[in-house]
Amino acid sequence: MISKDLALRFCFLTQTGFGALGNSFLLGLYTITFLTGCRLRPIDFVLIHLAFVNDLVLLSKGIPQTMATFGFNNFLDDVGCKFVFYIHQIARDLSLSTTCLLSTSQAIIISPKNSRWITFKARISKYIVQCCFLCWTLHLLTNSIILMYMKGPKGSKNITEIKNFIYCSATFSPSINIALYVFLMSLPDIIYVGIMVCTNGYIMLILYRHHQRVLYLHGRNYTPRDSPENRATQTILLLVNMFVSFYSLNSILALLIYFRKPPSWLVHTSVFLAACFPSCSPFVLIISDSQILKYYLALCRKIKPLPQYNPDKIQLSDTVDRPDVKKS
Repeated sequence: MISKDLALRFCFLTQTGFGALGNSFLLGLYTITFLTGCRLRPIDFVLIHLAFVNDLVLLSKGIPQTMATFGFNNFLDDVGCKFVFYIHQIARDLSLSTTCLLSTSQAIIISPKNSRWITFKARISKYIVQCCFLCWTLHLLTNSIILMYMKGPKGSKNITEIKNFIYCSATFSPSINIALYVFLMSLPDIIYVGIMVCTNGYIMLILYRHHQRVLYLHGRNYTPRDSPENRATQTILLLVNMFVSFYSLNSILALLIYFRKPPSWLVHTSVFLAACFPSCSPFVLIISDSQILKYYLALCRKIKPLPQYNPDKIQLSDTVDRPDVKKS
């Protein structure tokens, strides 16, 4: 039992710590690069938003879950549970919608010039900012229902349905149909995942046609180098596929938690899977997106070290510049 608890603590501490560090690095790099006047790609604004909401996901869920593995199960009251779960659910939904926006934006960016997306392609940056504000407004309103059902770890005595989340609990009155509630809460997620699957298919089709066209023009033995657009597209495909995989596994466990009395290991596993994408995505971007390295190197060149203070040189220059001081 001791070794199991130690393993859980190590997993959550490592996942939360390294994930928050990676997302904070990306968020700071993009923000400083933007403030110093460098021109960012339209897709970089989506990545800034994704790094921010991923940090919220990790901090709002990873820290309480880590404290629970250390045995602190009653550190939140009703207000604290409402706030933590509300922030986490908003951040989690924003991570889903931002990943969907990332996939859709890249599909528009690499679409051919004669496609129907040419109108959106010219104003993609403006549409991205508007979509981010729309997502925040939508998720802030739709997740307000959590404030009604989340309670402290002991919950209320006047209810018949209690779902235990170790350090908090969700309470449902007998008139609430849990199956209907879960379906309505999952409906936007199903739509987002469906959009991501469709845009991924469209992106792969564009890349396949481009590859076939290059082979036809240069011959079968030609091995073309990937352009920055293709590398960015492949990175986004990897991110979206990784997100869908982790999200699908987490959704299956979440359904088991809602429809049966979950053991503690099932709750821990569900939380760990839910935080896998926010903790892994920044390192996937850092490794595979060459533009991030260019931003970092450009930023390092702009930050020049200050000249060191040398009193001998200053005194010598003073005696040279002043005519009233005789030279030796």
